[in-house]
Amino acid sequence: MSEDRPVLHTMLGNYPDTAALKKKELKPKLFDFDFAEVKVANQLFKALVRDAKYDIGELAIVTFLQAKAYGKPYGLLPAVVVGRGQHHTIAYNPERGHLGPADLEGKRVGVRAYTVTTGVWVRGILREQYGIDEKKVKWVTFEDPHLAEFRDPPFVERAAPGKTLPQMLLDGELDAGIVGDSLPDPRLKYLIPNPEEEAKKWALSHGGVPINHLVVMRQSIAQARPDIVTEVFNLLHQSKMAAKLPETGTALDPLRYGVEANRQALDVIIDFAFNQGMIPRRFTVDELFDDTTRNLTV
Repeated sequence: MSEDRPVLHTMLGNYPDTAALKKKELKPKLFDFDFAEVKVANQLFKALVRDAKYDIGELAIVTFLQAKAYGKPYGLLPAVVVGRGQHHTIAYNPERGHLGPADLEGKRVGVRAYTVTTGVWVRGILREQYGIDEKKVKWVTFEDPHLAEFRDPPFVERAAPGKTLPQMLLDGELDAGIVGDSLPDPRLKYLIPNPEEEAKKWALSHGGVPINHLVVMRQSIAQARPDIVTEVFNLLHQSKMAAKLPETGTALDPLRYGVEANRQALDVIIDFAFNQGMIPRRFTVDELFDDTTRNLTV
């Protein structure tokens, strides 16, 4: 590997906003990408935060906050590659009776892992909008946290081996579940009424669409080559713009670039993560960035 022109092992998911980059339609001037094979990006988060496998990677924001708390060797770029409303991600089975978001205390709610960013967003929204105390819900998980150092709180239990979240919802073993971007079975129903409308209201009143994944970079490389950091950021933004996505540059743009464009949403997720015991203290937004990344803008 040339020190002047390094090859950076990179883990990015396959999205419209990363397509131009991954298809090599955009050419770096200062380095070369070595893209890892990716099917589902979140399946590689453990390799990033536990084994420091990649030089550049996408990472869920709550996983990054925990990685920072545990001293993992990555810095954050203010470049969102996945963002979305969260109100539609929690569902229930209406065949088992009506359930509303205000009814969840005392109920069993499934989630892939307690620390997943979508879960943190949903629990924060449920508390803020519906007064739900997440400690009074029995959370049922199916995977370990990405960070090996984190231990689930006592009100979290692990589903039995072989169980799946959708089937447990259908069988009545769960009252609700955080199912992700789409309903896994047509018999299920969104728990929060009018989720798209509610998500839009949330975004407009909380500084933007909730952040899921941003880009991180190995600190040793970033500190030695701030010029490469800047080029990575600019290439990511060029790739996003090449996709000609709707809402770009508006308050409802889920893929925002720059610290100021993301400041309020980052403040919210830091607050949610701290209140839910994910991190030992509240970081400030500026603490998440270094002198180079803090000043990146488009």
